[in-house]
Amino acid sequence: MCCCNDYLPCDVNLPGVLYSDDRLGFYHFLPSLFKSQNYLLDTGCVQANSVASMALKGVRVVELAGLAPAPFCGMVLRDFGASIIRVDKMGQPEMDRLARGKRSVSVNLKHKEGAQVVRRLCRGADVLLEPFRPGVMERLGLGPTPLTADNPGLVYARLSGYGQTGPAAGWAGHDINYLAMSGVLSSLAGPDRAPQPPVNILADFAGGGLTCAMGIMAALLERTRSGRGQVIDCSMTEGAAYVSSWLFKSRDLLPIWGEEPGCNWLDGGAFWYGCHRTADDRHMAVGALEPQFFARFADLLGLPDLEQFPIDSAESRRLVAAAFASRSQAEWTAVFAGQDACVTPVLTADEAAASAQAAARASFVPGPRGGAEPAPAPRMSRTPAVGGGDEPRRGQHTTELLLEAGYAAEEVRRLIEDGAVEQCESRSRL
Repeated sequence: MCCCNDYLPCDVNLPGVLYSDDRLGFYHFLPSLFKSQNYLLDTGCVQANSVASMALKGVRVVELAGLAPAPFCGMVLRDFGASIIRVDKMGQPEMDRLARGKRSVSVNLKHKEGAQVVRRLCRGADVLLEPFRPGVMERLGLGPTPLTADNPGLVYARLSGYGQTGPAAGWAGHDINYLAMSGVLSSLAGPDRAPQPPVNILADFAGGGLTCAMGIMAALLERTRSGRGQVIDCSMTEGAAYVSSWLFKSRDLLPIWGEEPGCNWLDGGAFWYGCHRTADDRHMAVGALEPQFFARFADLLGLPDLEQFPIDSAESRRLVAAAFASRSQAEWTAVFAGQDACVTPVLTADEAAASAQAAARASFVPGPRGGAEPAPAPRMSRTPAVGGGDEPRRGQHTTELLLEAGYAAEEVRRLIEDGAVEQCESRSRL
């Protein structure tokens, strides 16, 4: 979508017009031009003269391409104003879905001059983000020692599964392994159910990418006092444990805990804290923890005499399940909407993006492949983040970025011919 010159550049995607469907209480997205300039401002989209004051504007990040955690970390930094150079490995498949607004240089890191390209890019950077196992960067000649000697202000962020030290540092792994080793996965189980991770959210993204972004921003803030960068050792295992601190620190909090996993107040043991199936095979989420919320929940469910305790009453669970199974999700949504009973529908991703709440806050933005993707969070009053934007192809900006780094045009051509870097064309914009 193209905008007028007073607003963001045309390569930044913005939400479209929304129309309501009162039958479901949802809003629906229409990819069309905005009705007014006020709509742009009311939904949190910012004018071009505000972009210069984005929180991380002017921060330059070199992100070595990896799987989900590092790209997410880079996306967070970009959404809040940083400029991201993604260093892609030549010949690798293009699987990154968290690259909005980044630029890409494609480098053969095993080529001596390819590694030197990265080193040169880091001389002008504020942050290096690397996702490899310990020792890989050192073997490439790109470890902290030479790079911080070149650039003492460089924040060198190392995002790995188990951290840079310890007996497990070199182990291969994925989110499920880090979560298992963190002590958190054992809590996500039930009496007749093996531990089940919540997809790959906790270690990869919460304990990994987001925690690393927090560390980077803290290091950048400290640099304003010392003038020096530092090395960040971000272990996804430790990060998963850290974001789950309440689980560790509340184990003696009775009667919330005290039983085996899956039999406690908040982990599926209580009939009033969990999900219940509706007549149309959808679900409603119930979190009627406090007595006043439970009383309202029971009344609206048609079970005014229902007792909150014991939490594992088979008869109470049967009554609640039967009640929810008597109506569709849409019907129960209408019953509980705004009733202070802590009952909500379990929405699909598309339904969440189309909900009235998301529409009112412009919580989603159009993605480059169609459909919606989450807008940046949290909201900032003076320096708001900006979501959306095109995703680069591998090596789309190689020549452009090398010229910006001070290479002569002839040097860039030679690097391409020698196989140290590659230049790819951008996707057609039809």
